[in-house]
Amino acid sequence: MIRSTTRRTAIAALGLGAALTVFAPFATAQSIADIKKKGEVTIGMLVDFPPYGTTNAQNQPDGYDADVAKLLAKEWGVKANIVPVTGPNRIPFLLTNKVDLLVASLAVTPERSKQVQFSTPYAAATIVLYGKKDANIKGASDLKGQRVGVARASTQDVAVTKAAPEGTEIRRFDDDASAMQALMSGQVDAIGCSITVAAQIAKRVPANTFENKFTLVQQAMGIAMRPGQEELLKNVNAFVEKNTANGELNKLYQKWLGADLPKLN
Repeated sequence: MIRSTTRRTAIAALGLGAALTVFAPFATAQSIADIKKKGEVTIGMLVDFPPYGTTNAQNQPDGYDADVAKLLAKEWGVKANIVPVTGPNRIPFLLTNKVDLLVASLAVTPERSKQVQFSTPYAAATIVLYGKKDANIKGASDLKGQRVGVARASTQDVAVTKAAPEGTEIRRFDDDASAMQALMSGQVDAIGCSITVAAQIAKRVPANTFENKFTLVQQAMGIAMRPGQEELLKNVNAFVEKNTANGELNKLYQKWLGADLPKLN
């Protein structure tokens, strides 16, 4: 019995050790002091979601999110180290400490709020069902029998999945660029996408090929951090609130989207 008890105790200890290893990233909450000591803030950003995230002629991250990330780093007096992420891997990159923050067009949802903590919204995206002009789609109920493309694990994926009736064929792609190509090549009848992605498509095809069918959702987007980083959250919120009030975020939004920053609070 002593050996059996000892063995169970050892196994339990090993299990505890494994648990500590798994959850170690969540135990080391990062502070502004840590970031300043490091001299840079590593920020995950989408580069396939223009104009929020894209690349410039030098293949460097660019767009609204890139400018926000650079402004944040400048205010903190550190270098902005921008790391490209994808829709599916952006939260895993954050939770495994590959990045300090996400300025990655991440829509604030109840499901995501269970995984990460969000700042005060710094942007918003209007998600629409965008499809062939001659397709008889006026609302979600008309999607039955239609082929609808979305970027996997995106806000539009969630919105289309929620709205589409049984019988809708939802095709999931790795990113918005792939969904765009699927629509333009006729692989799908419509896609769920932001109005900015829809505008990009409209520039590449003959007039009146596609149109916005209906709005799926207008979604606020937040800067994301790991759970428990309250001091970091306080500082990020202060940044967002200050630069909303002084108009700096609106200037960047005007620069990239040609419209005023939506009222987000």
